[in-house]
Amino acid sequence: MTEIGIIAVGGYNEMGRNMTAVRIDEDIIILDMGLRLDRVQIHEDIEIDKMHSLELIEMGAIPDDTIMKQINGTVRAIACTHGHLDHIGAISKLAHRYSAPIISTPYTSALIGHQIDSERKFGVKNKIISLDAGGIYQVTEDISIEFIRMQHSIIDCVFIAIHTPVGAVLYGCDFKLDRMPTLGEPPDFARLRSLGKEGVVALITESTNSGISGKTPSEQVAHDMLRDVLLGTEEPDVGMIVTTFASHIARMNSIIQFAGEMDRIPILLGRSMDRYVSTAADMGYIELPPNAEIYGSRKEIDNAFKKIMKEGKEKYLPIVTGHQGEPGAILTRVANGETPYKIESGDRVIFSANIIPSPMTQANRYAVETKLKMQGARLYTDVHVSGHAYREDHWELLRMVNPEHVIPAHGHINMHSSYIEMAEDAGYVMGDTVHLLRNGEELYIE
Repeated sequence: MTEIGIIAVGGYNEMGRNMTAVRIDEDIIILDMGLRLDRVQIHEDIEIDKMHSLELIEMGAIPDDTIMKQINGTVRAIACTHGHLDHIGAISKLAHRYSAPIISTPYTSALIGHQIDSERKFGVKNKIISLDAGGIYQVTEDISIEFIRMQHSIIDCVFIAIHTPVGAVLYGCDFKLDRMPTLGEPPDFARLRSLGKEGVVALITESTNSGISGKTPSEQVAHDMLRDVLLGTEEPDVGMIVTTFASHIARMNSIIQFAGEMDRIPILLGRSMDRYVSTAADMGYIELPPNAEIYGSRKEIDNAFKKIMKEGKEKYLPIVTGHQGEPGAILTRVANGETPYKIESGDRVIFSANIIPSPMTQANRYAVETKLKMQGARLYTDVHVSGHAYREDHWELLRMVNPEHVIPAHGHINMHSSYIEMAEDAGYVMGDTVHLLRNGEELYIE
């Protein structure tokens, strides 16, 4: 009889540093290997290249995978759902400990490649295998990994189904059931339903927004809100700055498109803007207009700001990092008066992002907003929709795949408890078929 173990390595006590291991007898598949951003520095331009993994584990910044030494088995593969740092950010620090390939979608693989290239402490030699959504990778004679197309706030996101002799273990972390995405295809609902019929032993799923009622609005809603803010104005000639997640390629694509409709030149500023958007354009996920400009280094960014001030703010739409008020990000530097770009009364700053609910980010963001207001800026906040499923989406997923067991992951205990209440409504029983795991624990499923 096959025994399955679900090992909660990281991301079960907190938001971030996600890592789960699934043991099928003595073969192990690792799912995601992420970073906890607020423990290092809440910034997309994070610099941990020179830090040692043990130092980062001690800080609580990356998963404490030392527990893997106590697990009886061999790691056969490391598979990643998508390219956000809380899912791939620890690969450059931990993957070299396992002689296993890293399997991810093409865009995610490219981002993992960037992470490994910039690593200064460890040599990560693991083979990176790109697998398209819908693809299957044979791990052993009895075990295979299938990627199922999903939507989230980054392109090329998947659910991972691990096929075992006793049924599938489905890892559904970071998703939204978006039927009207502005980039890419809707989730593969047909495959999820057929997987449910074939038999899902366990579903491991994020609990992040499971406490929010209703369903997550489509990215199309954010697209329309942005259009309204950028184009629905009687003052088209004021200075405008937009800030959003550099990794949110669909959102970036909308903003760049609107710049064209406003007859402004889109100018992308920040190292992460350069990394995420240039990679997506190079790989053909989006098409940048010929006049788009991207600058990553501080010197280039300051020169671009000089040009904007000289030629006129109304000719450009700067799209910048710094929506959380991160120290050193472009918007923070603008607010602090550290760039040639000067905010004048009536200039607009559009935040196409939510505030990450941690005291440090809230304080940083408050400081940036206050400084911008003091200089006369008009702020448009929350021009955004979430990339995470709300409660009714979670309900739908449960009914679709009908797993025997369900384990909330990717969240703190309040989020897990919201999820468990919803699962109980769907007929699951706490401790019997719905399970609360903490970092460092293993759940046995016979």
